[in-house]
Amino acid sequence: MTTHKAHCLILPYPVQGHINPMLQFSKRLRSKRVKITIALTKSFLKNMKELPTSMSIEAISDGYDDGGRDQAGTFVAYITRFKEIGSDTLSQLIQKLAISGCPVNCIVYDPFLPWAVEVAKQFGLISAAFFTQNCVVDNLYYHVHKGVIKLPPTQNDEEILIPGFPNSIDASDVPSFVISPEAERIVEMLANQFSNLDKVDCVLINSFYELEKEVIDWMSKIYPIKTIGPTIPSMYLDKRLHDDKEYGLSMFKPMTNECLNWLNHQPISSVLYVSFGSLAKLGSEQMEELAWGLKNSNKSFLWVVRSTEEPKLPNNFIEELTSEKGLVVSWCPQLQVLEHESIGCFLTHCGWNSTLEAISLGVPMVAMPQWSDQPTNAKLVKDVWEIGVRAKQDEKGVVRREVIEECIKLVMEEDKGKLIRENAKKWKEIARNVVNEGGSSDKNIEEFVSKLVTIS
Repeated sequence: MTTHKAHCLILPYPVQGHINPMLQFSKRLRSKRVKITIALTKSFLKNMKELPTSMSIEAISDGYDDGGRDQAGTFVAYITRFKEIGSDTLSQLIQKLAISGCPVNCIVYDPFLPWAVEVAKQFGLISAAFFTQNCVVDNLYYHVHKGVIKLPPTQNDEEILIPGFPNSIDASDVPSFVISPEAERIVEMLANQFSNLDKVDCVLINSFYELEKEVIDWMSKIYPIKTIGPTIPSMYLDKRLHDDKEYGLSMFKPMTNECLNWLNHQPISSVLYVSFGSLAKLGSEQMEELAWGLKNSNKSFLWVVRSTEEPKLPNNFIEELTSEKGLVVSWCPQLQVLEHESIGCFLTHCGWNSTLEAISLGVPMVAMPQWSDQPTNAKLVKDVWEIGVRAKQDEKGVVRREVIEECIKLVMEEDKGKLIRENAKKWKEIARNVVNEGGSSDKNIEEFVSKLVTIS
C-alpha cells in the first residue's frame, strides 16, 4: 500500500484553460507521493467530454448547477454567488474528507477565487495560490491592484514601465478588455487576486524562472513565489511520468486521426498550424481576412475552427480547399500536432497555455492576440524571447490578410525567421531541463512538498 506524504485539495476556476495547468501540477505532486483531490463545479462537470480517471474528483457548487457562468447572466452575479455557495460547499467537502479518514493538509486555489484563503484559514490548512498566467502578467495585475496602472490605459500612457520588467510596454501590449461595466468587474477581479495574497503560505506560478528572471526576482521580494511550469504533460518534456501523455480533460472531442493522418503526408516544417483556443470568438470580417491570409500565404495549413465559429467562414471556403493545401477541423490534439515534425509555425491567439506549449515544443509563432493577457504574451513572444512576430491590427481592430500573409512568410521563409526558429529550439531545451530532476521548477515542486510535510 502506498502511503502519501500529504493531501492537497485543488480548487481551479472552472474553465478548461485554468483547470489544465492545475491538473498537470497535481500530477507532478502525485509523483512525489502527495494525495490529490480536485474540486470542480457541478456545472462544469456536466459539460465535460473527457475527465481524468487517475485522480479523485469531487463536486462543489458555484450556485448555478445547471449552467454555470451562462446561467448567471452576468459575471458579477456569478462571482458573487460562487463566493457564497462555493465557500459553503468547499467547507462541506473538507469535512467529508476528514470524516472519511483522509483529511486535507493544503488548499491549492486559483486566485480568481480568493475566498478559498478564508476557508483554508478556518480549517487551519496551508494555502497556496496558483496563478495560471505568467509572472509579467501577474505583475501588471498587481500594479493595477496597487493603483499604479490603470486598465484600460488612458491615451497619455503611451509607454508603461513596470518594476522588474526590463522593457517598456505600449498601451497596445497590456491586457485588453472591451470597455463596458462588465469588463470593469473582470478587471476588478483580476486585481483582487492580490487582495489577501499576503495571507497565503506559497504563491505558485505557471512559468519557469529562466523565462522571466527579472520580474520573478522583483515579485519574490513581496510574495513567497515558486515557479513550477511549464505545466504540460511530462511525455512532451522530461518523460519522467510515463502515464502522463495528455491533460485528460476536454470540452471538445478532437479529430485526432484526421489531423495526424493529414500531417503524416506533409513535408518537414512545411505546415502552418492555426488555432485560437477554446474561448476566443473572431468577428466575421476578421475570419474572412484570416481565411484569405492563409490561402494567399501558399503554405499548407491545419486550421482549428470550432463548430460554433464555422458559419463565419467565407462561402465555400472548406469545399474549395484541396487536401494538399489545407485541412479545417473542429478541434485537434494540440500537443500531438505541435510536436509533429511537419509543423513549421503556430498562428495563435497567444493564450498562455498555447504559448507555453509552443515554447516547450520549440514551435515559432505568429501572434494574433484577442483580449485579456494575450497582448502581453504576444509582446513577450516577439520582443523578449524573440520566438515569433505579432500580426498588428488596423484602426478597426482587424488584422488584414496582407499582414497575416507577410507574418507567416517572415517566420517560415525569411532570414529573420531563421533567428526566430533558432531561439524557439533553444527555449525548447531550457523548458525540458527546468522540469527534469534538479531543474529550477523541479526543485521548487520538491520544496513545496517538503513544506507540506513539515507543516502538516
